[in-house]
Amino acid sequence: MSRTRTERLVNLVICLLSTRRFLTAAQIAQTVPGYEHDPSLPKDHEAFQRKFERDKAELRMLGVPLETGTSSVFDAEPGYRIAQRDYALPEVELEPDEAAAVGIAAKLWRDAGLAAAASSGLVKLRAAGIDVDPHATLGIEPQMSVEPAFDPVTAAVRERRIINFDYQVPAEDAPRTRRLQPWGAVCWRGRWYVVGHDLDRRAARCFRLSRVVGKVRAAGEPGAFSVPEGVDLIDHVARFSTASPVERTGRATVRLLPGRANGIRRRADRLEGDVATLAYSDPEHLAELLAGYGPDLVVLDPPEVRDAVVKVLTNLACAHTVRSEVVA
Repeated sequence: MSRTRTERLVNLVICLLSTRRFLTAAQIAQTVPGYEHDPSLPKDHEAFQRKFERDKAELRMLGVPLETGTSSVFDAEPGYRIAQRDYALPEVELEPDEAAAVGIAAKLWRDAGLAAAASSGLVKLRAAGIDVDPHATLGIEPQMSVEPAFDPVTAAVRERRIINFDYQVPAEDAPRTRRLQPWGAVCWRGRWYVVGHDLDRRAARCFRLSRVVGKVRAAGEPGAFSVPEGVDLIDHVARFSTASPVERTGRATVRLLPGRANGIRRRADRLEGDVATLAYSDPEHLAELLAGYGPDLVVLDPPEVRDAVVKVLTNLACAHTVRSEVVA
């Protein structure tokens, strides 16, 4: 969010908190810096209305209890205000171990590309008198990586914009283009998914971000759709994961160091000396397992699993390189 818009939203909140009456859009435009315009000019007034609608949606998404109503039966136009009793932050009390857990979570989200959200959460806690030390983590170093599609997807979720992307599933030879109204992104069993309304299939669908090929493209104007009331993103992903099992049709051949990688030896469908064959349905899932054994094994075949292991190890190396540079 730009500095100008941030200042405008802060000024809008202060204005609506400072009044007991409902203020109309015209009154807000005259009071809040950033909404100045000439209402006699149609284009100028339309631009103000679009800006004001986006700001209202942003405040509601942030959890600000924005009320709509009239102060009198004679008012022809509804107005807006924020009730202080609903906006006030309730008392927050955290035990030392809970505060440490919050610090760990904040550090994790910062490393995962959600620095703004983590910073916002810490600011709110400190405003309530809770001093959270993100370094008091008892030596725990959380790590979470996100896919390249994560940032554009979450941006589209915030702006309520339709996205187009190419999606590859293991059972198909080539990716297909999907058009989605994204409701939200969620992490389920270590993987990130986006849940939303598939415009081509006219139904709710979820997509694993690691299977998005190329760039995520936003289409249309912000505020193009509304998220259904009470939607449970985790429930959508859980039902999708359990209702759509994929047959284990792939076979991977792995050479193991003598006497090492016993977990792979036990998992193997066939073991000939130090060469193991494993069945798999998802090359990325298998790659994450194999990469955990480091130099104890080498993937011989197929190329898709070998490339997936190289990608996992490359991402880990990059993450540690960035961390070392920051510490230095």
